[in-house]
Amino acid sequence: MNKGSSDKKTAGLVYTALTICLILLGTVLFRIPIPMTQGYVHLGDTMIYLGVLMLGRRHGAAAAGLGSALADVLGGFAFWAPWSLVIKALMAFVTGLIIEKSTGGSKDKLITVSAMTAGGIIMCAGYLAAETVMYGSFAAAVVGLPWNIGQFAVGILLSTAIYSVLRKLRVS
Repeated sequence: MNKGSSDKKTAGLVYTALTICLILLGTVLFRIPIPMTQGYVHLGDTMIYLGVLMLGRRHGAAAAGLGSALADVLGGFAFWAPWSLVIKALMAFVTGLIIEKSTGGSKDKLITVSAMTAGGIIMCAGYLAAETVMYGSFAAAVVGLPWNIGQFAVGILLSTAIYSVLRKLRVS
């Protein structure tokens, strides 16, 4: 067995686990309730985007889905956990896929922001569909849409700022 390969796998697992925790904390600790809905906005998307930038699409998607689902369970919204698992994993995977295919892995800002926006649109569409099913009403689901857009927009701004600092510090 190649020791270098084993070390890389272990490091990938550890970084993914840490990112799951960051997503969980960003979602549970920084909640702002949305008026007229049962939902809330949070900083979990910031951590999801940061995870994708640092870990890539596969590990980033695993962390996004698991961290978001755990946040739902531990935050008292367990009925949303299956939806979040799929929606947030897909959001991260698509974001990472666009970045990796468009730039060969380099982090060009315009492509990165475009990829994050595409991931955010997928998240909005996913929760719109989920809320339509859960609430039994498309009109009720639409009420949360602007909040989801704002949440991923703030996530883009904060994650790109944090990532820029981490790159300058040579952490990423």
